[in-house]
Amino acid sequence: MRKLCFLAALLLFALQSNSGAGAQQRYDVLILNGTLYDGSGGKPRRADVAIIADKVVAIGNLKSAKAGTVVDANGLAVAPGFINMLSWAVEDLIVDGRSMGDIKQGVTTEIFGEGSSMGPLSNEMKQRAKAEQGDLKFDIEWTTLAEYLQFLERRGVSPNVASFIGATTIREHVIGLEDKKATPEQMQRMRELVRQEMQAGALGIGSSLIYAPAFYAPTEELIELCKVAAQYKGKYISHMRSEGNRLIEGIEELIRIAREANIPAEIYHLKAAGKSNWPKMDTAIALIEKARKQGLKITADMYTYPAGSTGLDAAMPPWVLDGGYEAAFKRLKDPATRKKIAEEILTPSDKWENLFLAAGSADRVILVGFKNERLKQYTGKTLAEVARLRGESVTDAIMNLVVEDQSRVGTVYFMMDEENLKKQIKLPWVSFGSDGGSMAAEGVFLKSSTHPRAYGNFVRLLGKYVREEKVISLEEAVRRLSHLPATNLGLERRGLVKVGYFADVVVFDPKTIADRATFEQPHQYAVGMRHVFVNGKQVLKDGDHTGVKSGRALWGPGKIK
Repeated sequence: MRKLCFLAALLLFALQSNSGAGAQQRYDVLILNGTLYDGSGGKPRRADVAIIADKVVAIGNLKSAKAGTVVDANGLAVAPGFINMLSWAVEDLIVDGRSMGDIKQGVTTEIFGEGSSMGPLSNEMKQRAKAEQGDLKFDIEWTTLAEYLQFLERRGVSPNVASFIGATTIREHVIGLEDKKATPEQMQRMRELVRQEMQAGALGIGSSLIYAPAFYAPTEELIELCKVAAQYKGKYISHMRSEGNRLIEGIEELIRIAREANIPAEIYHLKAAGKSNWPKMDTAIALIEKARKQGLKITADMYTYPAGSTGLDAAMPPWVLDGGYEAAFKRLKDPATRKKIAEEILTPSDKWENLFLAAGSADRVILVGFKNERLKQYTGKTLAEVARLRGESVTDAIMNLVVEDQSRVGTVYFMMDEENLKKQIKLPWVSFGSDGGSMAAEGVFLKSSTHPRAYGNFVRLLGKYVREEKVISLEEAVRRLSHLPATNLGLERRGLVKVGYFADVVVFDPKTIADRATFEQPHQYAVGMRHVFVNGKQVLKDGDHTGVKSGRALWGPGKIK
């Protein structure tokens, strides 16, 4: 009965707004005089937006209406909240739920799960994760992925949160960190873990196949996991096995998984890495579009920078990490094994993804994240600089830093072509993900550097590529930041400013919105985002965070209710 009453009220509000007769209605929030980009990709229009509780309830001429909160959006754009398709804010939000870096860009929903996810965890995995914590310290109070998302919601976070299940996490949970093939019994246990998390609301399976132990998983293993996810309307999303020397083969594997598991698939951070691979982008796009014409639901996301960010372990062959980091540290201390590793680092190969060679030189590799206080002096320096300062060869510096820091060492690699970035931005099936955290430019977050995409990925699209370079229109950019990812993910009533939809709404100045973060000084907030509402509550007001944490755990369409 309550649901019927609510629907009737929505209909009444819609009729009032269309007739201009909203004068008698009182709303919680009114956003007046703005230019509405509703997320559909259609032409913008002047329209007021009204919110009651967590929903948009009226759109039209509402200037005579009353509200507890009134926002004058004259000269500003009003749009759906943006969706970060690849977020690594999983730890940041535990430490600081405000999500400052992304909220100041208009991101109202964070999507996790690139290969690794925050559950399901075994006791051994919890102990290992606790031991590997860096600057950010926290207790692990959950076991399943769903429990982690619920933990964030209870703790209080400003954005909505949702997650894929990490294929790496499933493999580690059942098989461990070694290079082993799953037995039939282990495969069945992996399927069951996927089933449990899908029933609890996960979005699908996420993989990250250049890294150990994910690298050890054959295609057939991924197909089996995806078949289970597909039963719950899940999706497969992948950092492919190659984005460089075997880019085309990486796409072919993703398409095979989509076809054989009968599942939609998305490519994480589409790119052609390494100068010699830049010409492959046209072939890559043609291959994806051919699959789409054949009826496969293949999409992609990207970030808006020519550099990626991961660890120094991505400069070493995957066999180094067979058995995990403790096993790797032992190998990196053995003289004979070090010689072999150094040779492989410097030798071009199609057998694994060597990001050091993809960058082209040690001058194009920046070190941004250390655990060891003694090594933090190297933060922000290039690998070439650090090798010179330490009097070491580049390969010795790579191996020694990983051992001394007892971590993978956060690293930025310059690998991509600016023209390819623009080519990708023009593709109507490409959305956007930062592949970064969401930090505050204060406190513990300043102990390490980061990639500027953590503070600027989304507004860089709106400022540099829309306003300045006119690569795509503003209405198309908004669609790709909101409705496209919401539809791909199956997020119910998200991604549009529409009557009956959840009130994730942003208000920004299209004339000034821009990124300020740089590779030299990444901890700088974006500018131009004025107001942000998450589930109807104002999280950003006149550019300042209100302290409100109205984000919710969002669930995939296959959740058992």
